[in-house]
Amino acid sequence: MRKVIRTAEGPRPLGVYSQAIVCDGFVFVAGQGPINPSTNETDLGDIRSETRRALRNIDAILHAAGSSLQDAVRLGVFLADLADFPAMNEVFREFFPENPPARTTVGCNLPGIKVEIDCIARLRRRRSAKAR
Repeated sequence: MRKVIRTAEGPRPLGVYSQAIVCDGFVFVAGQGPINPSTNETDLGDIRSETRRALRNIDAILHAAGSSLQDAVRLGVFLADLADFPAMNEVFREFFPENPPARTTVGCNLPGIKVEIDCIARLRRRRSAKAR
């Protein structure tokens, strides 16, 4: 079963895509940048602040789907400037101090932002009535 996730806690899509899709026990979150969900405008700053904002956006969308960053199994990071890799990595250590998910980082041409991040996470298993 495929379920579209929409939450006001995450940025509204700027194109033809969903914030996330839940399918077969996983949540697939669309690429998120440094967009403030309250205003749906970019929160531009240095790579650290943009990375924090993108990860907070992903976490909000994951929570709406019944997951969290702690359930992330893979993230894809797209950097406008690969020289920002060390600073972006510092922020990842804040969010994932132990057992981080798999990750790929690539350099690419982004539209006026420094970072975009997508995510695949597993859904939390719900306890059955018998398990309670």
